[in-house]
Amino acid sequence: MGLSSSRTVVSAYFSRLARGTALACIFSTSVFIAQPSVAHSQGLDSSAEFGSQYQTNPDAKMLLQADNLIMDRDAKTVTAAGNVQIEYDGNRLVAREVVYNQATKRMVAKGNVEIVEKDGNRIYSDEMDVTDDFRDGFVNGLRVETVDDTRFAAESAERSLGEITTFNNGVYTACRACATDPNKPVLWQVKAKKIIWNGTKKTVRFEGGRFEMFGKSLFALPAFEIADPSTKRKSGFLFPSFMYKDELGFGVRSGYFWNLAPNYDITTYGTALSKQGFLSETEWRHRLENGTYNIRAAAIYQAKPGEFSSTTVDAQERTRAMIATKGDFKINPRWSFGWDIIAQTDKNFSRTYKISSYANESLTSNIYLRGISGRNHLDINLYKFNVQEDRPDSHLRAVDKKQPWVLPSVDYLYTVPGSVYGGELTITSNLQGIYRESSDSSSFSGNNAVDLLRGMKGTSARLTTEAEWKRTFISEQGLVITPLLALRGDAIGIDTNDTFGTAGEIRSQAFRGMATAGLEVRWPILFSTTSMTQVLEPTAQIFVRNDEPYAGRLPNEDAQSFVFDATSLFARDKFSGYDRVEGGTRANLGLRYSGNMNNGWSIHGLGGQSFQLGGLNSFAESDFVGAGADSGLEGKRSDYVAMLGLSNNTGLAFAARGRFDKDNFDIRRGEVEASHTGKLVQASVKYAYITKQPDYGYAEDRQEVSLSGSTRFKENWRVFGSGTYDLVSETLVKAQSGLAYDDECFTYSMAYVQTRSPGQDKISHSVGFNISFRTLGDLGSSF
Repeated sequence: MGLSSSRTVVSAYFSRLARGTALACIFSTSVFIAQPSVAHSQGLDSSAEFGSQYQTNPDAKMLLQADNLIMDRDAKTVTAAGNVQIEYDGNRLVAREVVYNQATKRMVAKGNVEIVEKDGNRIYSDEMDVTDDFRDGFVNGLRVETVDDTRFAAESAERSLGEITTFNNGVYTACRACATDPNKPVLWQVKAKKIIWNGTKKTVRFEGGRFEMFGKSLFALPAFEIADPSTKRKSGFLFPSFMYKDELGFGVRSGYFWNLAPNYDITTYGTALSKQGFLSETEWRHRLENGTYNIRAAAIYQAKPGEFSSTTVDAQERTRAMIATKGDFKINPRWSFGWDIIAQTDKNFSRTYKISSYANESLTSNIYLRGISGRNHLDINLYKFNVQEDRPDSHLRAVDKKQPWVLPSVDYLYTVPGSVYGGELTITSNLQGIYRESSDSSSFSGNNAVDLLRGMKGTSARLTTEAEWKRTFISEQGLVITPLLALRGDAIGIDTNDTFGTAGEIRSQAFRGMATAGLEVRWPILFSTTSMTQVLEPTAQIFVRNDEPYAGRLPNEDAQSFVFDATSLFARDKFSGYDRVEGGTRANLGLRYSGNMNNGWSIHGLGGQSFQLGGLNSFAESDFVGAGADSGLEGKRSDYVAMLGLSNNTGLAFAARGRFDKDNFDIRRGEVEASHTGKLVQASVKYAYITKQPDYGYAEDRQEVSLSGSTRFKENWRVFGSGTYDLVSETLVKAQSGLAYDDECFTYSMAYVQTRSPGQDKISHSVGFNISFRTLGDLGSSF
């Protein structure tokens, strides 16, 4: 019988099949290949959960191809035999024979049955026997491969009531079979007498199971239940983790995830600690149409606070708790607002107990409003900074009380659309208000006594607005000429009774105005040969400005981290924030170089010097925090700065950066590093040196060497390690070593870490491990 005739007959006799969920939906892979973790607590997901009613296109055409089509009117059967292929709505069935019985309304596919679903999942079987509506059925010799690289096999499977599928003597794994030896046992698998999938509850239950690794049975799993394959959110217990800390003892942490609705959930954790008792944690998450927020809380009643040092906050508290919340919402495509706020009973609770996301030494509470439109933006922030430390507030060196409230910080950038006199005009504004309960000051004694005021007690406010115009011209000779004009004004108000050093009273109010006229000239010169291409670019800048008003006599909150190096050589204002501004007339001269060689190597470099040509040198006027002191910019001529980098296409790279004395080229600050990134070996070494800066609070040179490396062996195994050594105090500050294994279905890592403060004998040790079975879950340690 011809192919066209076959299609006609099938159209008549297989109409019931077309009205069902389509042959390709028989025992859909997604029915029984679960995401086997006990519970899911991933991000809130608005997509439909798999396991809901399978949908097909009711207008889809079904196409059958076969060598023969046999109709038995007496037995009321239609048989397609020989190289049978059935395609329906993107799904395909291949078998040696397919028989449909009109009387029993059952369909049987035999002989190397293979189903390829439209999403890529593949189902293999010796024989399938199902009703034409797929409500009930039976499968022999079942094997499934999913698009997410998980595998399932069973001797047989039965489907009943249209929602429950039972697999007999089943095996589940996320590991691939060995390519060279398919009979070799996979790394891990779960074997069970029965695996029951419930399409209504969206669960997969294993009964009479055992967990195997490398073909060896490790332990029994009498009964456990996991989520449906594609169900991203399912209530249930989370895998436990383990921890140890000297003051807390050994701990076991477990949790439960409550999937209350598609857009909100609760996760609770409990940690039993052998020394301190029971730590409870709860997190609520809620997704709305325009954003998400969460609320997190933790608490403990310490059983043995005496385990902590008596001079710490940890030893002085019994009932300890925290509450935190984060949110992020879109008002419209241009505007968003959010927050990240934490409050706790004492300043070190979250750090001591390693509360997730809040264990860092410093915490920042923030409320923000942001607007972005093209190249323009507005950013409004309220900040509260907290330092988590174990020193009590009464301790002289306690720093938490010295941290400021920023109420508010407003940044606005506006770029005038179109050109203004052929150039670009931008307007930048910053508003900053600060309150601090206690002064943040430090004193350093020695040959050069130094007093630093990093933050003053009381309140201060500053409003800064600057307009900048610049335009670029390119001459026929290739010169790139960029003139620049800028006007800036700062209105500053201060309310404090702090006095400091010889400066006397800090000004209560001030207005600071700055005008700048600048010019930059660059001349890129291209050199090209058969073996390489090079670009040499001499660059010169000059900025003419009035002197910085009240230089060093105003509080400096945001321009304290000042470093002069090659990256800041050509900056118009080398200070890092708004509280200080560079004044006087200054010229910057330098040379850029880049080269690319045909052998895969590339090189780039930059070097130069800065000159104070006239007016007051802002960097020679040290402020309350010493910004500019020992920077290399204090004199008429600056120190030399340079950087050089080399790399090739095999992953090898070298880099060097430095600042050199303007008179004798002695190194004042430098870094040298080398690294290699390859498939088998990754390694890096770095040396850093900073000469003493007595006016900045550092009476001694600082030198440090750090190394790190990782190498793979036997394909999936690797060893890794790192270390940091302080050359001045001759102290191994940090050392880490570990062993790890990773492949497509299993990862394992174990690391030992040793830490010590420079010049101290006390050493802290920690050991951590993590074991992850892909799709099953993770086991590990923290602390």
